[in-house]
Amino acid sequence: MRAATDPAPTDPAPTHGQRLVDDWREARALTERLAAPLSPEDQQVQAHEFASPTKWHRAHTSWFFDTFLLAEHLPGWGAVEEHRAFLYNSYYVGVGERHTRARRGVVSRPSTADVAAYRELVDVGMEKLLADHLDGLEDLVLLGTNHEQQHQELLLMDIKANFAANPVEPAYHDRPERRSDSGPPTWTSFDGGIVQVGHAAEEDRFAFDNEGPRHEVLLRDFDLADRPVTCGEWIAFIEDGGYDTPALWLSDGWGTVQAEGWSMPEYWRREVDGRLTHFTLAGRLDVDPEQPVQHVSYVEADAFARWAGARLPLEAEWEHAASTVAADEHGGTTVGSGLLHPLGTPGPGLRGLVGGVWEWTASPYVAHPGFEPAPGAVGEYNAKFMLDQWVLRGGCALTPDGHTRLTYRNFFPATTRWQASGLRLAR
Repeated sequence: MRAATDPAPTDPAPTHGQRLVDDWREARALTERLAAPLSPEDQQVQAHEFASPTKWHRAHTSWFFDTFLLAEHLPGWGAVEEHRAFLYNSYYVGVGERHTRARRGVVSRPSTADVAAYRELVDVGMEKLLADHLDGLEDLVLLGTNHEQQHQELLLMDIKANFAANPVEPAYHDRPERRSDSGPPTWTSFDGGIVQVGHAAEEDRFAFDNEGPRHEVLLRDFDLADRPVTCGEWIAFIEDGGYDTPALWLSDGWGTVQAEGWSMPEYWRREVDGRLTHFTLAGRLDVDPEQPVQHVSYVEADAFARWAGARLPLEAEWEHAASTVAADEHGGTTVGSGLLHPLGTPGPGLRGLVGGVWEWTASPYVAHPGFEPAPGAVGEYNAKFMLDQWVLRGGCALTPDGHTRLTYRNFFPATTRWQASGLRLAR
């Protein structure tokens, strides 16, 4: 019998394999929880070429495990069914032909119920593979889990775009009432010199291939703003004629402003009484001046920085500065908060670095020195997009918990703004 003074027994720490399985299960379950508030009709709609239907995200993430793990490594599983291979492939040219992205919303069959059955089928197969054939497949399972987490963020951004295009402007959820308090803008100074950036191969955590290898970069002395730019600061930019002043804009940016009629961020609207509102996953709300601005493109962020007498940070500056802050002080909202919207993060020092809004940098999306893509079709995951795109850092309020890290490199073309992108100034 255990004496009263003996320590209580504790469960043994989970093994690496058990953590891998637990994380995979949680990722699969989170996708379903995010889709649960949506009707079959909601999951079918595709209002824009860039916004995929929810049911496609659910199917595609299952297709990934079906194609790269089950069909290759589970005895007796068989090949991926032809219609699924065609409909649910995204851009993996090495795997085969694909249905065009812009037409995903017209595919009413297979139905949402069929997609749910497909997910269940893949999950059963994966449970068997994880139980009996995991050895040697850990990295691929981890990649598939993180791939699913990426699509959870995309699912939320896409349903926001789809609901915003609906004249009724329905709400995805009831957001808890939380006001922001960003505090006044301040600067933190950093000495220049040779610094190490990028993911190190010996680090004991997942990273996508484009995050490495770790390498040296020479930086000059620089300052970084302690928080992201707020909606209130963006309103001042608007009211000072920021969208009407060509000298602030890169040529392609000014051309886009003229062609698209931009006068404020995506989802913003000036009401008849003069109020500025924006569409959120909780419906249309008044713009909170203290919240970080989001849904601005690279060219808008660059124009704002020029108007503010500053610039966008290089991604190496951002990463080096962020590495000086303890992980528990990064301070941005992610999916687990339930808010699905960025909040201000008051306090001294750098804050809001992880979560909140993806932050544009002044760095083009190119390979780190020494980068080599993985062999085979999975090598198409990041390398093939290293052209005419710009790097964002930090994650956003739609990013799954635990999916962010300081070396994470997101990337988008310069004039896209449907993603949850904001900015932090440098000088």
